[in-house]
Amino acid sequence: MNPAPTAPRGYVFDNDSPHSARHHASLEEALDPLTLGHLREAGAAPGMRCLEIGAGAGSVARGLLRLVSPGGTVTATDVKPGRITPEPGLTVLTHDVVDDPLPGSGYDIVVARLVLQHLPERQAVLRRLAGALAPGGLLQVDEFDAGHEPCLLAPSEDDARLYARFTDAKAALMRASGGDPTWGRRAAAALRDAGLTDLRIRPHVLLRAPGTPALGLQLHHLAQLAPRLLDTGFTRAELDRLDALMHDPGFAAATGVLYSVQGRRPAAPPGTPPTPENRTEAT
Repeated sequence: MNPAPTAPRGYVFDNDSPHSARHHASLEEALDPLTLGHLREAGAAPGMRCLEIGAGAGSVARGLLRLVSPGGTVTATDVKPGRITPEPGLTVLTHDVVDDPLPGSGYDIVVARLVLQHLPERQAVLRRLAGALAPGGLLQVDEFDAGHEPCLLAPSEDDARLYARFTDAKAALMRASGGDPTWGRRAAAALRDAGLTDLRIRPHVLLRAPGTPALGLQLHHLAQLAPRLLDTGFTRAELDRLDALMHDPGFAAATGVLYSVQGRRPAAPPGTPPTPENRTEAT
């Protein structure tokens, strides 16, 4: 197979793609129960101020707003936030987390799901997100380690090998865009290195089988990446076979490990005067 072509920095799945709506719907169905469940367990409560970066279509931001209402607010940012509709308590901003200043500080909760692994500058961004927390505030990062996405069942060995080629090529395309498909396994250490404490790590593996949202997500990856996969040595017949394979009732695979990692900004010592970094700001 030819090496993956160099691609611009950034997320390999464009929000402007015609496949984006179904892609986000699959993400919402597959991952929102985990993401929002962990935020609920961590104490998301009415009155809290929250920030989500890379909010996509906004399902996490809307779910988080329900957890912190009444009285709470959520700011949702994305480089292309056009799929998110503002509502009372939910502010939507066009924002590049690498180049633009964060919209305020003193947040009780900051969320970043499937964002940082796509950014070469991830550690610098993570330090800024940690600094945007109020003392005692929570940062939750949900990221995949896609270094191992095994095919568990396939009609033939050739089909299993074809699927493995696809997952390898998808990871290579992410690397060509400046991402790290295995970064999820390093997320906990990254939060620690950003100065956060009280770390909690929860790994999850999802089943990709016909009818599951995790497989729906993979099918939308295939559709969005098809032109670039053709450039890396796949034939149109092989892409058609991959689509048919993933619809076959005899197919099953596992996702990589999704690591949901939480950390807290240490509480300010008693008597510490408020600063722009540890003061809760009104919106």
